[in-house]
Amino acid sequence: PDVILLDMVMPRQDGLTTIPRLKEIIPAAKILVLSSFAESNRVYQAVKTGALGYMLKDTPRVQLLQAIRDVARGQASIHPSIAMKVINDFDNKDGSGDSIEHLTHREMETLRLIARGLSNQEIATTLVVHERTIAKYVSSILNKLHLANRTQAALYAIREGLAAPVN
Repeated sequence: PDVILLDMVMPRQDGLTTIPRLKEIIPAAKILVLSSFAESNRVYQAVKTGALGYMLKDTPRVQLLQAIRDVARGQASIHPSIAMKVINDFDNKDGSGDSIEHLTHREMETLRLIARGLSNQEIATTLVVHERTIAKYVSSILNKLHLANRTQAALYAIREGLAAPVN
């Protein structure tokens, strides 16, 4: 296939795991993600793993067909509302990119504990806060660092020297 339309949520495997596998099997294929998720961290991860485009499921047919044509020609195609979010993300970062400097003190503590393998409940107990508060911290950490999940957050923390690898 010239273009692969891919959903981010599938029964057996998520889109972020599928994209690199597809690129490995069919290197010339171009991937256009069609998703209901508009969060910029999902877009970053999709592009980082090999997608050339990212459109929302409510995209009008004409616009979607144009995106497919663009991706088939090797041009990136991002839904306009997502493109605006990405631009706003960069504006809010003052051009500094992915940086731990944008994390609050509590988010840093949470990130260190994630890297040690603690669950949200265990982190909440350690920091003497509600588990929902930790869930909000984790979501904020993932968004600020453009990470897709806790595993990536733990690896990021270890790479940046915030935590030692767990044996």
